[in-house]
Amino acid sequence: MKLLEPLRVGTMTLPNRVLVPAMVTRLSGEDGYVNEGIVERYVRYAQGHVGLIVVEAMAVHEAKSGPLLRLSRDEFVPGHRDLVARVHDAGPSKIVPQIIHFMKVARSGWRQTIDQLSLQEIDAIVDAFAAAAGRAREAGYDGVELHSAHAYTLSSFLSRRNMRRDEYDGRTLEGRLRLFGRVMTRVRETVGKDWPVGVRFLAEEAIKDGYALPDSQRIALRMAQLGVDYISLSVGGKFEDAVHKEGSPLYPYTGYSGDRCMPGEAYPPLPHAHLAAGIKAFINKHGYDIPVASVGKISDPVDAERLLATGQADMIGMARQLLADPDWIKKVAAGRSDAILRCIYCNVCKQLDENFKLVSCFLWPKGLAQAPIDDPAREAPQWPTEGAALSATVENGVVRLAWKKALGKIAGYDIHRAEAGGATAIVEAVKSTKHADKLVLGGLGYSYYVTAYDENGRHSAPSNVVAVDLAIPNFEIAGPAHV
Repeated sequence: MKLLEPLRVGTMTLPNRVLVPAMVTRLSGEDGYVNEGIVERYVRYAQGHVGLIVVEAMAVHEAKSGPLLRLSRDEFVPGHRDLVARVHDAGPSKIVPQIIHFMKVARSGWRQTIDQLSLQEIDAIVDAFAAAAGRAREAGYDGVELHSAHAYTLSSFLSRRNMRRDEYDGRTLEGRLRLFGRVMTRVRETVGKDWPVGVRFLAEEAIKDGYALPDSQRIALRMAQLGVDYISLSVGGKFEDAVHKEGSPLYPYTGYSGDRCMPGEAYPPLPHAHLAAGIKAFINKHGYDIPVASVGKISDPVDAERLLATGQADMIGMARQLLADPDWIKKVAAGRSDAILRCIYCNVCKQLDENFKLVSCFLWPKGLAQAPIDDPAREAPQWPTEGAALSATVENGVVRLAWKKALGKIAGYDIHRAEAGGATAIVEAVKSTKHADKLVLGGLGYSYYVTAYDENGRHSAPSNVVAVDLAIPNFEIAGPAHV
């Protein structure tokens, strides 16, 4: 299985092709130091044998930003050194920090933009990235990732919305690439050629007048020309279409671009896979074979393997899925894919981040700060002797399901649905023993069954199956016809 094969990335070898992209945890304090909660979150990924762990974005500078890790001063290095050592002790994973520079934002809705930066301030940004990368190497990390995505400084220079009119001129591709080129060059000079430097940037901005695949292919090519060791892709997450909540700073994942960045349950699986495939094909055509990571609603091992086997990606990035179940890789390797606790893309984790609360997963048992430890020997949930007694009623275009509580320590229930005799898929996970399916269409038939799952993704046998046939509504208007 290609998914489980090692992958060479610069001078490091990943144990498999799965990475967890940088994901905000809200576990850090405002002092910027690594704490025990942070360590536990990333050790948990290592225990699950995730190939590459990218630690949440950490600032290269001193600007205020609430709870945020930092690598902006030497005194932060010991905490990172301890984090790296404990991750390496916990499993075969490699670990890199994502380093970031961001602009000022205010609770009024005002934000600083890159055209307001002086040339001296830009020079300081270049210096800050290089110094932070040097500290990352000193701390023992296996490499570093330059955050060039979403609403932040490097990404804003890459954007077609870049309003500068100097050597960083947003009207030219070379002008937009200039700051990244300077940063990458200085970082490489600082850390040397024998230490991996990756990058995360946007395959598509997903904003009006933003760039899309034709530009991102060329941006990726320049990054390859500059010697980056891997490219991790994202989409959207911009300030330009963010929705301002009174009294709070702008949050760049509230508009359409934020929706595209973390596509929820309404989106189909793999909505961004074509972008990674297009970028990989373009840089390969021009003679560069650096690994490209595909991300975005990839949770099924079959889908992940297909993307790798068909050459559409070299690595698979999963943030929300690995938050839900950090043991995804171990379960796949052990032939236990049916035990994966599958993300339902409810985006509760995103909502927690937006409200500055500790980021956890809706599918975990209530109150946990980290994913539960897997116990393969534990008995799977069972239905009562009389079964689940699943029933379905139809009312005003809604199919209402109800069933009996399963036995054992239950974390939730997966709702399986087939439409018009098609394939069965999980359409929702719930904590209670009721569910209202509002996404049904008259004129079609639906069948349902339910499985109970525990905190480690062990599922019960399927419940009984219920089927309903929905009539097409009568659209005739009562009363006399109008002439």
